Amino acid sequence: MIYQTVVVRRNRRLLFPWESFRNSEPNSPKHQPEFTMLEFYNVGQDYKYMASEVLDMLRKVSEVLFGGSEINYQGKKISFEKWEELTVAEAFEKYALILPDELFDTEKFIAKAKSKGYETHGFSFEDVWPQVYAQEIEGHLGTQGYPTVLYDYPVQFAALSKPNSDGKTAQRFEFYIEGLELGNCFSELTEPKLQSKRFIDEDKERSRSGKIEHPVDWGFIEAMERGLPESTGIAIGVERLGMIFTNVCSISDIQLITIS
Repeated sequence: MIYQTVVVRRNRRLLFPWESFRNSEPNSPKHQPEFTMLEFYNVGQDYKYMASEVLDMLRKVSEVLFGGSEINYQGKKISFEKWEELTVAEAFEKYALILPDELFDTEKFIAKAKSKGYETHGFSFEDVWPQVYAQEIEGHLGTQGYPTVLYDYPVQFAALSKPNSDGKTAQRFEFYIEGLELGNCFSELTEPKLQSKRFIDEDKERSRSGKIEHPVDWGFIEAMERGLPESTGIAIGVERLGMIFTNVCSISDIQLITIS
């Protein structure tokens, strides 16, 4: 959240490459604990504007490297001329046969997941939803010849994002190519009281599920109180993007340093 704090202080467009470390998931062809992120922010814009800017960036990278807006990745053609656009609700209905009224109702969603064979005993919505998402949704994204932008996530999975008027979803998107998540974006939440409540609620959920608790960043909340402008930010995995443009299927093939 240091970058959002800088947005408050500078009120301008920002671009940061940074090294990240996350060992909460096992090493795999898609993940190593140490990786590089490219993070940038646009003031005065929202997540849908950022989606158009990211697509333009992908197209320009493709044109510089290969002379056109189409690449070959693992034997499949990928065009950067447009997005496949799906809301989270549309994706769950299309691929998991879970209707919107089931997706956004905790009891109905958990019952539906249980009927599909997922472990639900003692689990919350926040526990079960990622299981269904990983097993039934992710693998389909970005597989139709275009990258997929998946937007409007449940508010439970968008702690830093501005809520939509429906009260159920927030202005967050992720984009995918061939089932590989490449970036995460949201319209920045600008209400400090709501943000602090989300932080507290999120930490309670982490405590309940036995995860490491994260103390509330009150410095960030204080910065928000000074006035966070309307803005949007995205973080893109550099190595994962490199996988796509170098046509490799393992992140270790392009990392200079790997941790086993």
